[in-house]
Amino acid sequence: MKVSGIICEYNPFHNGHLYHIRKTRENGATHIAAVMSGNFVQRGDTAVMDKLERARLAVRSGADLVIELPVQYSLASAENFASGAVHLLDSLGAVDELSFGSECGDTQKLLKAMETVDLAALTHADEIKSIMEKGYTYPRALNSVVNGYDPEAAAVIAEPNNTLAVEYLRALKRSGSAMEPFTVMREKAAHDGTEASDGFASASMLREMIENGESIDSFTTEEWAAAVRNAVKNGETASMSRLERVILYKLRTCSVEEIAQICDVGQGLEHRIYGARMAGSLDELLFTVKTKRYTMARIRRIMLALLIGITKTDMEQLPPYGRILAFNERGREILARAKGSAVIPFGSSIAKLSQLGDTAERFAELEIRASDIYGLALDTVTSAQKDYRAKIMIDME
Repeated sequence: MKVSGIICEYNPFHNGHLYHIRKTRENGATHIAAVMSGNFVQRGDTAVMDKLERARLAVRSGADLVIELPVQYSLASAENFASGAVHLLDSLGAVDELSFGSECGDTQKLLKAMETVDLAALTHADEIKSIMEKGYTYPRALNSVVNGYDPEAAAVIAEPNNTLAVEYLRALKRSGSAMEPFTVMREKAAHDGTEASDGFASASMLREMIENGESIDSFTTEEWAAAVRNAVKNGETASMSRLERVILYKLRTCSVEEIAQICDVGQGLEHRIYGARMAGSLDELLFTVKTKRYTMARIRRIMLALLIGITKTDMEQLPPYGRILAFNERGREILARAKGSAVIPFGSSIAKLSQLGDTAERFAELEIRASDIYGLALDTVTSAQKDYRAKIMIDME
């Protein structure tokens, strides 16, 4: 029995994800445990479909166990996103390897880049800070410094999937995890690419196609394609644009001090955000706040964190529990293997998980609030407190 962990969003699932799972199986994985973002995703957006439906489909597409990544980690920087997800997989005490995609497809190159990045962050902190003071983002400043003495490492971290892969490796190192890293080269479609190739297309391209009412049948599995069609028909697809007025309302009714407490807000950014409260649309708000130093994804994450109420304090604790969203018979075997070795509780009931202490209660509170807000982003608004009534998917076929 070899258990491989995958960190994913499946927003939506496409043939590239299917290829990743197949390659992970070919590398010897008999069981796959996935940690998946919930109703909000790392690019600072709503997930196109509800987390329970995506978890159900993930199990039907090759994953065996799906665990939810708490919302404060799914709406976090790459470093915190990776830390939370790796922590959950490692805490199962049953996962042998961490499998992830990358543009380079070379674990040793990624490990070397990680060591170079860590060294640069430690020995060139002043130079990085100086570049950032000119208005550039931290990743851009870091890449500039690294390029000065290791162009190969700089080329590696210039690619988005490589960058996230390096953060996974850093998280493994920080936690002292015994999980072995394994990377699969990303095929055909580039991250956020706008062109399809041989049945491969990026998730961002598929989301745009769904929004435009186009078929994604050629780029995903038959079951996912049918589920997307059904979701569109029933008004069960989400868009951040439907949260425009509640985001504007939240910004117009909060103080500078409240904004300053939101995670990922620093260097006086709270004043820039507060100054944008006169905006009459979400796009105007985002473009008013954005600068070279702050990416659009970061601004979007901050606005959603403000709406949900995710503060800096909420990022001080790693997930105190793992919430199970779906599993099959092999997933049950993973959970059986985890018995006695898991270092945090795993369960499906958020009501029960919330009773495990003050930290667990806060995590559950944010998750329930996030799901309630997500219900407002759907084409057909759903009732509140849906997380309490959620039925996980158990597939024993």
